[in-house]
Amino acid sequence: MEDHDQSLLKLRFPSQADRLKLVRSAVSEAAKRCGCTAEVARDIVIAVDEACQNVIRHAYGGASDGEIILEIRHTGDEIVVFLRDFAKATEVAKVKPRELDDLRPGGLGTHFIGEVMDEVEFMPSPPDGGNLLRMVKRIA
Repeated sequence: MEDHDQSLLKLRFPSQADRLKLVRSAVSEAAKRCGCTAEVARDIVIAVDEACQNVIRHAYGGASDGEIILEIRHTGDEIVVFLRDFAKATEVAKVKPRELDDLRPGGLGTHFIGEVMDEVEFMPSPPDGGNLLRMVKRIA
């Protein structure tokens, strides 16, 4: 496959859970546009949705006036997702999934993200603050 870097999607939206339906739809279409199977597209949608929910719930503490920027790029045989917020910088060491045998609601989002994506990493905080998450899914 030829090596190219193409922006598939860039969205800027408020930290409101009711906006995530639109985000999921746009992410699915972007993934399918670059040849992802329905299953791979679904995995990417799950990861983005879980990450957005974590930003809304934890980074912004449920406040609806925060802002989230989502960018999806197609680079070679990978889809690269960047999720940016403008909340207080997260202590990366504290972001980890809880044990799967700890049966209680919530807390499995980071586990799902790690399971369906090939790479997940917090990038250094941008100069103007906030958090930047990078997720990669290989599609070939």
